[in-house]
Amino acid sequence: MPAAVGGLESAQPLRGVTELTIPPDGTAAPGPETRLAAEYISHDDQWQLQEKDHTNQYAHIYFARLQRMRPRLVKRCRQDWPQLKVVSILAVPEGAEVVVIGTVYKDMKLKPSILDEYVKDRAVGQLLGHTRFTSPEDTIILEDESARMPLTGDALTPGSFVTGVVMAVRGTAVPGAEGFHVQSCCFAVLDPPKAMPKPGDDKYVAFVSGLGVGDEGGDPLRLALIVDYLTAQLGSAAEQSSIASKVVRLIIAGGLMHSTDSLSQATTHVKPRQQAAALAPLRETDMCLTELAGAMHIDVMAGAADPSNHSLPQQPLHRCLFPGASAYPTFHRVTNPHEFTIDGVHMLGTSGQNVDDVAKYSSHEDGLQLLGACLEWAHLAPTGPDTLTVYPFKNSDPFVLNQAPHVMFVGNQAKFQTSLFGSGRGGPPTRLVCIPNLKSSGMLILLNLRTLDVHPIQFESQMEL
Repeated sequence: MPAAVGGLESAQPLRGVTELTIPPDGTAAPGPETRLAAEYISHDDQWQLQEKDHTNQYAHIYFARLQRMRPRLVKRCRQDWPQLKVVSILAVPEGAEVVVIGTVYKDMKLKPSILDEYVKDRAVGQLLGHTRFTSPEDTIILEDESARMPLTGDALTPGSFVTGVVMAVRGTAVPGAEGFHVQSCCFAVLDPPKAMPKPGDDKYVAFVSGLGVGDEGGDPLRLALIVDYLTAQLGSAAEQSSIASKVVRLIIAGGLMHSTDSLSQATTHVKPRQQAAALAPLRETDMCLTELAGAMHIDVMAGAADPSNHSLPQQPLHRCLFPGASAYPTFHRVTNPHEFTIDGVHMLGTSGQNVDDVAKYSSHEDGLQLLGACLEWAHLAPTGPDTLTVYPFKNSDPFVLNQAPHVMFVGNQAKFQTSLFGSGRGGPPTRLVCIPNLKSSGMLILLNLRTLDVHPIQFESQMEL
């Protein structure tokens, strides 16, 4: 007979059933406390690659990005600067104030290049080991289909921009001077989030990232505590009733495994013992996901170190990696980025590669600033394909944002952060959430679907005496 924990019968390992868990056939278990349900709609079709043609040039995606965002920029320019004419770079007159729309190229002295191994400036070579490549000597160049021109003036701070941002600049081409003197700039208008659904019962979506399974220096007990908490095997009966039973979905925002290096050793040419050791992190991950899938719906996104394609958008992890969890209809392998609507709340997020890459080439200090910048620029991955590896789309750029979501999240960040971001153009603000790395923080994030309030819960496996 399993032991009773907090008034609920505890789950059997991996496939146990309690009042808050469900068997693989999806039928609800009997009991006084049943996990709440929520209406869920996936919007990941745009990230699913129907064709995988890597022969396209990356110029196509820049062209598609500019063409898709230009009409919205023209609309905003007419609202903000109705008296000014929008022209191409080649049509800029000398001495007259005009507006130009184009894509930013940031010329950076410290930007890594394949030619760096031949560099003769040793001082530059030493700086290339840094994680941030900005310098006071950076300059901004704007380009469209016709030409490119350098931007000057105090209205623009190069550190605040990255290559790939599409914007409109207002200024003058000064006779006899090089470049375009900018007075102000603006970005594409995002449609505001839809009105929040009518208030109902409190329901929560849980977020976690950076599990780091297989890390010898990690603390696996933290993950075990989170699994027990979500499956109602930890905490008092009152806490299970007021919180655990109201967690309707878990989002794992990448970072399942610490490394995939061991998987390359799991071949038929090695001894069975070596093969078992190489596959141990993957089996441990599957055991964890199986227990979670037996209790609730979970969405699993790939991360930078997970066994998936490297370029964005990352495709769903293969089901053969998780044979135990894949037996449950509640286990969902999703793309990175991941976009969905749950009980009328629109959410969009990534596993962190896009934000981490922008951090290397801008002066923004933390995850919230970076996430807010992507929302302001109306683009989820502006540095792709320049420094962020993305699929070479030919006729579209799916990373362009048309509407602000209710919630925008990013995983595998250094610390937990959250704030509200409003465009000032009507509609409710967007809740920004930085999900910390579980290995270092031991933190689970709960988001209330009714209020969009965020509640971090920290799990510690050691006590300081």
